[in-house]
Amino acid sequence: MLEISGLHAYYGKSHILHGVDLGVGEGEIVSLLGRNGSGRSTTIRTIMGLVDGEGSIRFRGDQILGRKPFDIAYRGIGYVPENREVFPKLTVHQNLLLGEKRGRKTPRWTAADMYRMFPRLEERQHTEAGVLSGGEQQMLTLCRTLMGDPDLIMIDEPTEGLAPKIVELVADYLKELKNRGVSVLLVEQKLTIALEISERCYVMGHGSIVFEGTPAALRADEHVRKEWLEV
Repeated sequence: MLEISGLHAYYGKSHILHGVDLGVGEGEIVSLLGRNGSGRSTTIRTIMGLVDGEGSIRFRGDQILGRKPFDIAYRGIGYVPENREVFPKLTVHQNLLLGEKRGRKTPRWTAADMYRMFPRLEERQHTEAGVLSGGEQQMLTLCRTLMGDPDLIMIDEPTEGLAPKIVELVADYLKELKNRGVSVLLVEQKLTIALEISERCYVMGHGSIVFEGTPAALRADEHVRKEWLEV
């Protein structure tokens, strides 16, 4: 589904990504792991067209590197940023409706689905999004992206700053995506969550992929964990 090869990216004169190779298959959950500053967020921002890159990014066989973010989104890629970008003066329900992809007769997701997965959002559906807690805003951002009916969703640090019970909800939510045929590229600090739900993992260090394999292989590779993940 998503195939990346030889990807380089820059912020000004700073060379951030150094020939990244990465792939995500149909209905697969893949985690992109690494310490802060390793290049994980830059990778998914480059995929989304928010950062200029060099190399190759193919989605369903089509080259998307260099395309505008709206075009990439229309092709079926969703992006959930780390900083929870809600529309603060709109209600929860209005935020969800803004995420809808128009013209699809049988959408995979509805607002009712979002409320079923996260009952707290249903309770707050008439509340302005700007007054929600951080955890509630994270739920809303995830759900709004899903309302666009993506085939692949890229999620940057979805459990950052969330209470343990909400973290469990998010993990269940990601499994539900897989059950509905949505592929997931997950950037996550919490190894426990990432290794529990992923089929494959990549580890980044200094803008390059330093490990690719199964969660079991990563658990068994003490050197990679100590060198590139553990603090």
